Amino acid sequence: MSCRRSLSCIWWIFILLHALCETSTIATSTGFVRTSNTQFVLNGAPFLFNGFNSYWMMNVAVEPSERHKVSEVFHDASAAGLTVCRTWAFADGGDRALQISPGVYDERVFQALDFVISEAGKYGIRLVLSFVNNYNDYGGRAQYVRWARSAGMQINGDDDFYTNAVVKQYYKNHVQKVLTRMNTITRMAYKDDPTIMSWELINEPRCQADYSGKTVHRWMSSHWTDSKMIVRKPLVFAEFGKSNKNPGYSLTVRNTILATIYNNIYNDARSGGSFGGGMVWQLVAEGMESYYDGYEIVLSQNPSTTGIITTQSQKMTALSHLLSIPLNNRNP
Repeated sequence: MSCRRSLSCIWWIFILLHALCETSTIATSTGFVRTSNTQFVLNGAPFLFNGFNSYWMMNVAVEPSERHKVSEVFHDASAAGLTVCRTWAFADGGDRALQISPGVYDERVFQALDFVISEAGKYGIRLVLSFVNNYNDYGGRAQYVRWARSAGMQINGDDDFYTNAVVKQYYKNHVQKVLTRMNTITRMAYKDDPTIMSWELINEPRCQADYSGKTVHRWMSSHWTDSKMIVRKPLVFAEFGKSNKNPGYSLTVRNTILATIYNNIYNDARSGGSFGGGMVWQLVAEGMESYYDGYEIVLSQNPSTTGIITTQSQKMTALSHLLSIPLNNRNP
């Protein structure tokens, strides 16, 4: 999701990709979360969660004096029972770039990501880290294409990100670099860090040259294999929210939409469906007006919305406990 959008309500469903359903595991501080068909399980019991998006964390944490904003969001999110955060592990070219050029990284920015991961662990929040953006924000696939064109490659357009061998290698190298990064704070490689719940290959993939989806599917299938060989972790998509920039917006409307989506997630999980949780877009800290995109939520300033989020967290936690009890032992 990005400020480029004008849609009033965006909902990317949490998807557990079938390519990894049978074998993938996620190390956690309390055991290993595994995938069973389309569900997460932890120590043999269903694992359900309520989560959030805060894409900006690495970018803000580059400046040490601003890192308190990351800590504030993790603190308030934890207090609201949120246990999973989706954020970017990319910034390609431009200001505060993680990857300055293909294979060239800014250690200062990498240490900002180190901090985000370490801080999430302190608050018991797991992370979903995304490797690249479909859109131009923070570089995205367009930046990879520009790099290849500058290197003399024959490039037709941004969709060559999915097919050009040089561009694909740039991306693969980035994935490898991030996965094997040794955190300067935790002293753990990212791929071995229990705080990192899963990896997202790309934020909201699109291919204008092939609306059938086959090009994106082939690209993702290839990189699923690469990622599985290194970390054996699932990949997920999830975001939803209500923009305050659209006609007819009100706090009541936003809260109603969130409550409706949360109820759908809960009811599906309760009936044995494939939902493991949802991630609201997006949480920010106080004093972050430059990151406002219409969907922003400051938990400390929005008690009614925070109440809805907290209630969902409590319901998902209670449901996890309920579903872990054998059916014939449950209270009627």
